[in-house]
Amino acid sequence: MQRTTRSRTTDQATEAHVTSVLDSLRRTVRALRAAATTAETRLGISGAQLFALQKLADAPAPSLNALAARTLTQKSSISVVVSRLVARRLVRREPSAVDGRGIVLALTPAGRRALARAPESAQQRFILALHHLPPDDLEAFARIFARFTEALGLATTAPVMLLEDEPATHGPAQRPPRRAPALPPTPEDLT
Repeated sequence: MQRTTRSRTTDQATEAHVTSVLDSLRRTVRALRAAATTAETRLGISGAQLFALQKLADAPAPSLNALAARTLTQKSSISVVVSRLVARRLVRREPSAVDGRGIVLALTPAGRRALARAPESAQQRFILALHHLPPDDLEAFARIFARFTEALGLATTAPVMLLEDEPATHGPAQRPPRRAPALPPTPEDLT
């Protein structure tokens, strides 16, 4: 009888932990959705694009690699985001004064105006929260979350930037990506 009681107590504790983790994931996903909706509604850009703009507001990036490092992502992911921002005339690519073959990424005046209306990005909030964890907790969280993604079969899935649409392949079951309305250019944008 004691074994059955212990087993039931263990099952209840396990279910309580699973519920706690799921509730935390639900809150996180909800925050991501709210941030994505706010960025799209206010600025017509994705949350990832907002995060890149905020990182470029700190200082121009001397390369895509430098901006990838600032956004804690891969060059391929930030490249897609930057291309979309350049197309929207919120970021410009300039030849590097140091190395004529390189490029410098900088905000345009329209990019600065967009940031003036922007909310804080979800990514920045997440990064700050992670940095506030004690080092041992952060290490344990990283290890456990990696094991969790492995258990889900996601360990080899490419990590794209948070709140950026996946590149579309336009198959029959897929819709084309939504296009945000372009911000009208101002005289400063055209120079």
